[in-house]
Amino acid sequence: MVELFGVAFSYGDDAEDQSLFLQVQQELQLLHRSEALVKAEFARYPGYGIIRVEAEMLERDVDMPLLLVSVKEALAEAIAGFIVADKEPAILRHLIIKEFHYDKTADVEAIEGYCQQSLQLECGGDDGLLTMNSSPSKQRRKGMLKELLSHMLGEHPVLNLDGFLAFRIQEYKEELREIVEYAIDEFMMDRQYQEFISLLQYFVYIQEAKIPAVHLIHKGGHEFVILNDKMEPIDASDLDTTLRMEVLEKDINFEDMIVSTLISVSPANIYIHTRDADLTIIKTIRQIFEDRTSVCSYCRTCDLYLGEGKKHDQLSP
Repeated sequence: MVELFGVAFSYGDDAEDQSLFLQVQQELQLLHRSEALVKAEFARYPGYGIIRVEAEMLERDVDMPLLLVSVKEALAEAIAGFIVADKEPAILRHLIIKEFHYDKTADVEAIEGYCQQSLQLECGGDDGLLTMNSSPSKQRRKGMLKELLSHMLGEHPVLNLDGFLAFRIQEYKEELREIVEYAIDEFMMDRQYQEFISLLQYFVYIQEAKIPAVHLIHKGGHEFVILNDKMEPIDASDLDTTLRMEVLEKDINFEDMIVSTLISVSPANIYIHTRDADLTIIKTIRQIFEDRTSVCSYCRTCDLYLGEGKKHDQLSP
């Protein structure tokens, strides 16, 4: 047996160590070299582990330079895949805590969640799972690491993985840093949004109801009609605009005129007629007014404004 390469790393998580070893084994099995049998052995020592890549020569005349290149590329592919799949979450967490100085567990976990959303969205799939391996961004990061690893293994056949991760992946980390920055922006926007929603919830809570009911009719897209309990249109221009000017003058991504009108009218009940209950503005209204809201997808009012539906009458004004 001839030892070709080695990968040393500090002993840590058993699952990660096994993941790296399995990925190395899988890549080596894809080599299909007729002149040599290439395999990996995993050994643990106090404080560290090492994966040795060895070859058993099956022929007398073996082109060693060519064999070394093919094994080196397979090993670089395996380690790069391992870093992206297994180490990337820990690197992201380290950036969040050490470079962006978030230390509260809830904040760190929330930002990590936004990072994962960003990584999934870049994959192009509806759930981010089916096409994650083919993500251009992920493949670019993996390719970047593979090139670095191949270069290092060409110069030093034994790779210190801890040193590589600490000192040789700055360009790779810069891409992850941009993902974290984006995630923090999303986290802060969501926090401001939730604080604003809480303010409106409190305002609604302390207000007394002025009219029995309001019918909010979503005609599609961003077109809404607001009717009072007598099914008469409510003219927003007749309402007190103080709330809209002082409270709703925020950079919030929803139709603040509708919300301000509903708050100004202060109905005891809000009947929302829509074919799309998952629309952001409708979710926002339900969040602000909570148990005052009822969503209807088909009733006589829906029939009049939204066209015929297939469901049974849910709400008869």
